[in-house]
Amino acid sequence: MVSNRVAISGNNTVSSVKDAVLCFFPTRLRHLLARLPDRIWRDVEEIRVRMYQPLILNLGWDECYLTYQGRLTTEINEGYKVETDDLSRIIQLITNSSLYAVEEELRNGFITLPGGHRVGLSGRAVVENGKVRTLKYISGLNFRISKEIQGAADTIIPYVVDRRGCCYHTLIVSPPKCGKTTVLRDLIRQLSYGIPSRNLRGQTVGLVDERSEIAGAYKGVPQHDVGPRTDVLDACPKAEGMMMLLRALSPQVMATDEIGRTEDVAALEEVLNAGVKILATAHASSIDELKQRPVLKRLMDLKLFERYILLCSTPRPGTLKQVIDGVTLRPLGG
Repeated sequence: MVSNRVAISGNNTVSSVKDAVLCFFPTRLRHLLARLPDRIWRDVEEIRVRMYQPLILNLGWDECYLTYQGRLTTEINEGYKVETDDLSRIIQLITNSSLYAVEEELRNGFITLPGGHRVGLSGRAVVENGKVRTLKYISGLNFRISKEIQGAADTIIPYVVDRRGCCYHTLIVSPPKCGKTTVLRDLIRQLSYGIPSRNLRGQTVGLVDERSEIAGAYKGVPQHDVGPRTDVLDACPKAEGMMMLLRALSPQVMATDEIGRTEDVAALEEVLNAGVKILATAHASSIDELKQRPVLKRLMDLKLFERYILLCSTPRPGTLKQVIDGVTLRPLGG
């Protein structure tokens, strides 16, 4: 087992995160949240706002309720209960008072904010011809705090790039909330800038960011540093996006998040046949679990990926658990 821990020393300042997020809360809630100490804000991953329910902060290591005094508690009865006016005002702020203007994002179930932060939404789906057209009667919001962590990919670099500067086709694997998107983002950034210690010149990277989680683009502009040679196709289906980038922008590396659909296989094969290196992520806790998913098993049978990077959340998200050789399916490293 590889026990090296991914360095977590993000470049997001607490003040910048607070400024970017709190402006979307009504005055009373904004003041209560602003009272929380910086050490709490440093760990906040999610703020969950549900109609008539206590406001919840997910800190990664714990889940707490915000009190009416601007403190945290684990007692649900002491939590600030979200009122109709609170939710209505937040919706006005995140949509700039126009649900119609963000209808496309509502169809996907989330709205991206400046800074790359996202708000997931729940409510009543409006369905037309078997597909969701929009949401109405919104009753729940989840602010997902996006944190850019430069250096998060440091421990996997030796397994992804050899000393001659050659990149391996790599799949980063972990269960949800184990840091794979954060690690992928930093890996893209480092490849785009170049890695002198591995004799790697800066690479032209094509990034298909279907759910706007990697680059955190706002109005098409990446809010995170994904490197000077990275072209981002935001909010585009992965398979279609990979073909568009391949035809139009001549990437040396193709990156995308959460593969798993049948159409992804054909697109990845096209990318491979074009001589472009592949970086991607997938949900699973082990190689055996990957094999249980037909689409990913096909990719394994094709030996498309040369490296499987397994991450875990202990001692914290982004920890390198194991590296598997894509050909032999045997562990690498000590």
